[in-house]
Amino acid sequence: MLDHCVHNLRQAIRSLRSAPAITCMAILSLALGIGANTAIFSLINALMLRTLPVSHPEELRQVTMASPQFFSNPLWEQIRDHQQVFSTLFAYGRWRFNLASGGEARYANGVFASGQYFDTLGVRPALGRVLAPVDDWRGCPGVAVLSHGFWQKEYGGRPGILGQTISLDGHPLPIAGVTGPGFTGVDVGSTFDVMVPLCAEKVLHGETSNLDINAAPGNYNTLYAWLRIVGRPKPGISASMATAQMKALAPAIFQATLPAHWRLPEQQQYLQRTLITNPFATGLSYLREQYHDALMVLMGIVAVVLLIACANVANLLFARCVARRREFAIRMALGAGRGRLVRQLLTESLLLAGLGGLLGIIFARWATAGLLAILDVPLDAAPDWRVLAFTASVALLTCVLFGLAPAWRGTRVSPYAAMKSNSRDVIQGTRFGTARALVALQLALSLPLVVGAGLMLTTLWKLMSRESGFAKDQVLIANIDLRNGRYDPALRRQAYLRMLAKLRAIPAVRSAAVSNLTPICGCAATRELALEQSPGRTAPVIAVDTNFVGDGFFDALGTALVAGRDFDEHDTPEAPAVAIVNQAMAKLYFGSTSPLGSRFRVRQGNRMSDPVEIIGVAGDVRYGSMRDSIQPIVYLAWNQDPTPYPMTNFELRSAGAAPGSLTSAVQSAIAEVNPSVSIEFTTLAGRIEESLSKERLMAILSGCFGALALTLAAIGLYGVVSYAVARRTGEIGIRMALGAQQERILRMVLREVFITACVGLCAGIAVTMGLTKFIAGLVYGLAPNDPVTFGIAAGILMLIAILAGYWPARRAARIHPLSALHEE
Repeated sequence: MLDHCVHNLRQAIRSLRSAPAITCMAILSLALGIGANTAIFSLINALMLRTLPVSHPEELRQVTMASPQFFSNPLWEQIRDHQQVFSTLFAYGRWRFNLASGGEARYANGVFASGQYFDTLGVRPALGRVLAPVDDWRGCPGVAVLSHGFWQKEYGGRPGILGQTISLDGHPLPIAGVTGPGFTGVDVGSTFDVMVPLCAEKVLHGETSNLDINAAPGNYNTLYAWLRIVGRPKPGISASMATAQMKALAPAIFQATLPAHWRLPEQQQYLQRTLITNPFATGLSYLREQYHDALMVLMGIVAVVLLIACANVANLLFARCVARRREFAIRMALGAGRGRLVRQLLTESLLLAGLGGLLGIIFARWATAGLLAILDVPLDAAPDWRVLAFTASVALLTCVLFGLAPAWRGTRVSPYAAMKSNSRDVIQGTRFGTARALVALQLALSLPLVVGAGLMLTTLWKLMSRESGFAKDQVLIANIDLRNGRYDPALRRQAYLRMLAKLRAIPAVRSAAVSNLTPICGCAATRELALEQSPGRTAPVIAVDTNFVGDGFFDALGTALVAGRDFDEHDTPEAPAVAIVNQAMAKLYFGSTSPLGSRFRVRQGNRMSDPVEIIGVAGDVRYGSMRDSIQPIVYLAWNQDPTPYPMTNFELRSAGAAPGSLTSAVQSAIAEVNPSVSIEFTTLAGRIEESLSKERLMAILSGCFGALALTLAAIGLYGVVSYAVARRTGEIGIRMALGAQQERILRMVLREVFITACVGLCAGIAVTMGLTKFIAGLVYGLAPNDPVTFGIAAGILMLIAILAGYWPARRAARIHPLSALHEE
């Protein structure tokens, strides 16, 4: 058996070397198909399948609720102190630490973690020590543990950093140690730079600390949750037992942390929550949730690309088998059985698949690097055993898909008939029906990819051109952090106002304003309002997004004020409270009646605020993403906010220059007030770009894969028509000798191409109609079965098919009858 295998392999190498053009085309087609599948699977593997690089990750369990999955610190402390399920348990929350002492902020990815974080994960330090239970006590001064990558980048890997301090949010903390090079945290797709004990959060953030807050400030029915809880169960405790014991513990936990200022219905809902445990072997990832559906769709797309590549290679092998029929007939006449010939051909197919798989791995590495560059995330997508096993399986599957049918069909020949006639007659007898069927299949499979690419590109274009409600190309956002400036809360407003005056004095700034929230921030501050109605009627309580904004806010954004007036210097804390609503709010709650002069009250715990009068109506602005619909929003006067937050935003509209050119002038203006204040710059155009990252990824990749499918289909059609024309040279010569004109020969060949393309497109339309439902959630602004997109895609495929068939047809029409008959 081994001798037969070696002999078949040598024969396969000689056979493939004798047809280098077909061999190279087949290997390249397979490499593109296998490489595309491997690249997408590498991302799926990195995001969803790969376990954490920690000790026995399969034992880890996450403590969570059905919704939400985050916990407040009071909840965490209750669970930590009363649970009997886990041998080790930790809580952690992600943060961003500002490393700069003033000026433009320089952020490091941070984590606040409880003392058993590293003990639970079984992670050891590369230098110094990591966090331990001795670091975890209320009022702790805090230490810093650096990641290996951050240590290399910021400190050049110097071992003498232990004991030195690092400034985090303006507070120096001693460096205790460095983690090993393989550990980047438990959030896949995100790495941490610095880790600090959870108990030190109050040291860093002072009055804005989250340790003792159970309900969100200003949002009285929302839990202030920011921590995740993970543990390793005690030996002998199964997953079901862990969940059962946590459920039994839940009533006492929630009773102990019940927010007293919540209304009775919210308290009852809070007490009905329960605790469960989930597997944590693969960690957590926001990318997993954001890109799960997109990656599944892409996996289906590349599977179709692979099928097209297999059909392409099968076509090449069919043509080659037909050309080798005399060889097969002679070998069978000399005693070779059909099974022997099939094994030989399958060996050639396996060799092609193996070479295509090896080249595909190289292609996949390049493609994966490009995908990570588009995603712009620190994701480890290096190939592991799963990727290699997947690639090997795909290569073996392709061998069966494209090799078995040509081998079986090509060896079905009568030695007597094959040796009696010449090879050309045998080939003419087949009329290339199978080859044309495979080309039709390629076109049918290409149509869903081209339609999908059209839908994704149209979705991206519609979202980018959708009305945002603001001048997106002219606005710079400067996020101001006063915490380094050590401002007393009573002095913050005056500091902000001095900065605003400096910013408005910059010559390149057309207008400037201050606000708590900015557009396309993916954030919201929802408050309950009670609209005042006529006496004797109960005012309905509604939940509405709110934002504190200063005077000139709408002018700075380029948003129209459609009715009433803007906030001004007279709207002070001592003046009657006023507000501006957007058009969506006015239409939803006031209908055709003008909301100007109407009043509402804001819920503050168990009481309502003094009346707030509506003085204006502003144009609609998007605060979520470009996909989101316009939500009702109430703008409250920033000057009337009783407790300005130590972080706020300045919106600056440029007078004509690019917004990014204002950063130096803004830094200088802020430094004149206080050089210790930190600033982070973004633009509204940049925020829109970031919010459309998933749509951009789908548009780019679907476009690339659609183009690849078109290329493979065109190559397949060109190859089949060229080979058919070459084998029909004698027939064409006879036709021309009998009087057929060049135009008639051209039409004859193109008619066959057109019929093949029509068959493929008709089948493709039926397939596409059934598949587009899987991308309905990714499409925006048009139906998944949009007829315009279908028509354009079908037209492109037909055009490419005609172009691919035109050159062989033109060559056939120029055949000289005497040359053709002489060759025959």
